[in-house]
Amino acid sequence: MARILSVDYGQKRTGLAVTDPLQIIANGLATVPTSTLFDFLTDYTAREEVERIVIGEPRQPNGQPSENLPRVQAFVNRWRKAHPELPIEYYDERFTSVLAHQAMIDGGLKKKARQNKALVDEISATIILQSYLASRR
Repeated sequence: MARILSVDYGQKRTGLAVTDPLQIIANGLATVPTSTLFDFLTDYTAREEVERIVIGEPRQPNGQPSENLPRVQAFVNRWRKAHPELPIEYYDERFTSVLAHQAMIDGGLKKKARQNKALVDEISATIILQSYLASRR
């Protein structure tokens, strides 16, 4: 089997997570500047066998699109044109940042560590991927 990669797309930084080859466990992969995301994913998917990419679909709690959705859609369209062989699909990302902060608190991270936005983004991507995997079972 191939890995599944998830993306928590942000305006400045993007969190990434990936499954093991058996698609059982989701692990944080990295946080990269969004400006380098396309190249990072292109390089990563050339080195690792990836079955699909799951990207967080930013919506407000009431289900309305968030202000980041047009940027995410532009990225998805660019990816689909350049890499039609590797599917990319949306997955609801509502509340992942809140869940990431709660996971950090539950994990015993000090306040200073919880202010690390890159870590929050990576944990958010992991939560998106875990939720996606659970929805497939």
